Amino acid sequence: MTRPTHRPTWTLAVASAAGFMNSLDTQVISTALPTLRRELGGSVEQLEWTMNAYSLAIACLLITSAGLGDRFGRRRVLTIGLSVFAVASAAAALAADPVSLIAARAVQGAGAAAIMPMSLAVISEAYPPSTRGRAIGIWGAVLGIGGTLGPVIGGFLLELTGWRGIFWINVPVGVLAAIAARLTVTETYGPRQRLDIRGAVLAAVGFLALAAGLIRASGTEWGDPSVWVPLALGILVLGAFVWAEHRARAPMMPTSLFENPRFSAATAATLLHYAGVAGAVFFVSQFFQIAQRADPLTAALEFIPWPLPVLILSPWVGSLATRFGRRRFLAAGMLLQGIGMAWLALVAGPSTPYVAILPSLLIAGVGLSCFLPTIAAEVVGVVPHERMSIAAGVNNSVAQVGVVLGVAVIATVFAHNGSYANPGTFTSGFVSAIWVSACLAFAAAAVIAVVAVGRRGARRARRARGARRARRARGARTVSDTALTSSA
Repeated sequence: MTRPTHRPTWTLAVASAAGFMNSLDTQVISTALPTLRRELGGSVEQLEWTMNAYSLAIACLLITSAGLGDRFGRRRVLTIGLSVFAVASAAAALAADPVSLIAARAVQGAGAAAIMPMSLAVISEAYPPSTRGRAIGIWGAVLGIGGTLGPVIGGFLLELTGWRGIFWINVPVGVLAAIAARLTVTETYGPRQRLDIRGAVLAAVGFLALAAGLIRASGTEWGDPSVWVPLALGILVLGAFVWAEHRARAPMMPTSLFENPRFSAATAATLLHYAGVAGAVFFVSQFFQIAQRADPLTAALEFIPWPLPVLILSPWVGSLATRFGRRRFLAAGMLLQGIGMAWLALVAGPSTPYVAILPSLLIAGVGLSCFLPTIAAEVVGVVPHERMSIAAGVNNSVAQVGVVLGVAVIATVFAHNGSYANPGTFTSGFVSAIWVSACLAFAAAAVIAVVAVGRRGARRARRARGARRARRARGARTVSDTALTSSA
């Protein structure tokens, strides 16, 4: 067994800084999208790729990165991930056109795919079971703060330094975190399982083709070969991926996990949730800036009521969900998220006062507060203990796939119903896009509810069968007793 580190506080600080940087960069780009479009001349498709290249790289490499950490050392992989992230951030800050920015964002995502699982792994190794939960809670809270403050920090940097500043800020943080990790974190290893290279390649090619087809659909008709050819290729390759994972000795995504209906429902809800939320995030900050003509910092401050309830309510939601049932909170959270988005779609307009929009963001934020802390506990709580890590990894990858698909699908809806020409046409596309986000949230709630009802029905059926067997057994005993009495 590897000896735990003697500097757990430093380990927690390094891991939290790494996670904060990653969660911050996930959200900070949303505030900069109108500025990027104006200064780099990017199309809607290219704006989508600035977000999707990052998420797609994480989705395809996250589980593989976890396996590399187990094999070659978690501190080593964390340090490499931080270094890659810092270098890619500098490349993004220096980008002269949308293509080079997209390429840098993809490399950033590769670094983030190593940072996220390794930061959690080094904390788990540094702390004993008695204090590990508290340490992981601090790490999670820091990530939440990064996601919440991302739009505000992005707006502030845009006002102060321009869009390049949102990438430059990662460089010193990433370099210092990499040095600190090398000096203070003890190297640890995990089980040296075989790496599923075939699965990783098939997943990457399949998701890339699927995303390319969906994103291309925002700029042309669905019947265009540039849309349906990559879509068909993506579906075929992902089918081959599922087949290969079913037959692999050490699969990156064990298909047997999906034999558990609760895990399958949680995974489907995760996909739908992140698709709906990511697509909405892509447009909400743009709505404030383009349709309502707010400056980036004001738009970021107006965006805050959506993620803010997560920080306030999450600590209580976890314990309440354990007490009253996780699936109730998951379904309620998605229902509230859908109601919030539907409200926003109904009231959104170029001249709509912010006070009319605010309740929609708060309701959706309460929905996030119910869903986010609960889904992780549901995913790892319904599988055997020895499969918790792989279940969490699969769910995190599915979440990133949801981000990619959600941005692609919702941006396509926007492009076919509106444009960036003026506030009015932007609002038309925005309203259609937000309705899709609401429908995805309602669909996630329905998935959770249907499985919950089905399981309750199955339990009632089992109880009814047991009761019938008990009655038959009592009847058989009565007949036997009667026969014995008659014989006597």
